[in-house]
Amino acid sequence: MAKTQLNVRVDETTAETAKTRASQRGISVNRYIEELVRADQAENGRAFVEAAADFMKQYEAVFAEEFGRDREGSRANALPVDDESNGGSGSGRTPA
Repeated sequence: MAKTQLNVRVDETTAETAKTRASQRGISVNRYIEELVRADQAENGRAFVEAAADFMKQYEAVFAEEFGRDREGSRANALPVDDESNGGSGSGRTPA
Protein backbone atom coordinates (compact mmCIF):
# COMPACT_ATOMS: atom_id res chain seq x y z
CA MET A 1 0.00 0.00 0.00
CA ALA A 2 1.33 3.45 -0.87
CA LYS A 3 2.21 5.65 2.05
CA THR A 4 1.52 9.33 2.45
CA GLN A 5 2.98 11.74 4.95
CA LEU A 6 0.73 13.18 7.61
CA ASN A 7 1.94 15.87 9.99
CA VAL A 8 0.09 16.36 13.24
CA ARG A 9 0.62 18.68 16.16
CA VAL A 10 -0.02 17.36 19.64
CA ASP A 11 0.91 18.55 23.10
CA GLU A 12 4.15 17.31 24.66
CA THR A 13 2.41 14.86 26.99
CA THR A 14 0.58 13.19 24.10
CA ALA A 15 3.79 12.99 22.06
CA GLU A 16 5.70 11.42 24.96
CA THR A 17 2.88 8.97 25.62
CA ALA A 18 2.86 7.91 21.95
CA LYS A 19 6.65 7.44 21.98
CA THR A 20 6.51 5.44 25.22
CA ARG A 21 3.66 3.19 24.09
CA ALA A 22 5.29 2.58 20.71
CA SER A 23 8.59 1.74 22.40
CA GLN A 24 6.86 -0.66 24.81
CA ARG A 25 5.40 -2.49 21.81
CA GLY A 26 8.68 -2.44 19.95
CA ILE A 27 7.27 -0.47 17.02
CA SER A 28 7.74 3.00 15.56
CA VAL A 29 5.51 5.90 16.48
CA ASN A 30 4.26 5.87 12.88
CA ARG A 31 3.24 2.22 13.16
CA TYR A 32 1.64 2.86 16.56
CA ILE A 33 -0.50 5.69 15.15
CA GLU A 34 -1.47 3.54 12.13
CA GLU A 35 -2.61 0.76 14.46
CA LEU A 36 -4.65 3.20 16.57
CA VAL A 37 -6.43 4.57 13.49
CA ARG A 38 -7.14 1.07 12.14
CA ALA A 39 -8.48 -0.06 15.52
CA ASP A 40 -10.73 3.01 15.64
CA GLN A 41 -11.98 2.31 12.13
CA ALA A 42 -12.72 -1.33 13.01
CA GLU A 43 -14.58 -0.23 16.14
CA ASN A 44 -16.75 2.11 14.08
CA GLY A 45 -17.60 -0.79 11.77
CA ARG A 46 -18.52 -3.02 14.71
CA ALA A 47 -20.63 -0.27 16.25
CA PHE A 48 -22.52 0.16 12.96
CA VAL A 49 -23.24 -3.57 12.66
CA GLU A 50 -24.39 -3.74 16.28
CA ALA A 51 -26.65 -0.71 15.80
CA ALA A 52 -28.13 -2.23 12.63
CA ALA A 53 -28.78 -5.52 14.43
CA ASP A 54 -30.44 -3.68 17.33
CA PHE A 55 -32.59 -1.72 14.87
CA MET A 56 -33.71 -4.89 13.09
CA LYS A 57 -34.51 -6.59 16.37
CA GLN A 58 -36.44 -3.57 17.63
CA TYR A 59 -38.51 -3.28 14.44
CA GLU A 60 -38.74 -6.98 13.57
CA ALA A 61 -42.49 -7.09 14.21
CA VAL A 62 -43.09 -3.99 12.08
CA PHE A 63 -41.18 -5.49 9.14
CA ALA A 64 -42.97 -8.82 9.56
CA GLU A 65 -46.35 -7.08 9.58
CA GLU A 66 -45.50 -4.97 6.53
CA PHE A 67 -43.82 -7.63 4.41
CA GLY A 68 -45.18 -10.86 5.87
CA ARG A 69 -43.62 -13.43 8.13
CA ASP A 70 -43.22 -15.91 5.26
CA ARG A 71 -40.38 -13.72 3.88
CA GLU A 72 -38.38 -13.54 7.10
CA GLY A 73 -34.81 -14.64 6.62
CA SER A 74 -35.34 -15.50 2.97
CA ARG A 75 -33.74 -13.60 0.15
CA ALA A 76 -35.06 -16.09 -2.39
CA ASN A 77 -38.34 -14.21 -2.64
CA ALA A 78 -36.70 -10.77 -2.77
CA LEU A 79 -35.92 -10.55 -6.50
CA PRO A 80 -36.87 -12.83 -9.37
CA VAL A 81 -34.10 -14.85 -10.96
CA ASP A 82 -33.76 -14.72 -14.74
CA ASP A 83 -34.29 -18.29 -15.88
CA GLU A 84 -35.96 -19.96 -18.83
CA SER A 85 -39.00 -21.02 -16.79
CA ASN A 86 -40.10 -17.39 -16.32
CA GLY A 87 -39.35 -16.25 -19.87
CA GLY A 88 -35.80 -15.09 -19.22
CA SER A 89 -32.57 -15.88 -20.99
CA GLY A 90 -31.55 -18.51 -18.49
CA SER A 91 -28.47 -16.60 -17.34
CA GLY A 92 -29.43 -17.01 -13.68
CA ARG A 93 -28.83 -13.32 -13.05
CA THR A 94 -31.38 -11.04 -11.43
CA PRO A 95 -32.78 -8.65 -14.07
CA ALA A 96 -31.56 -5.06 -13.76
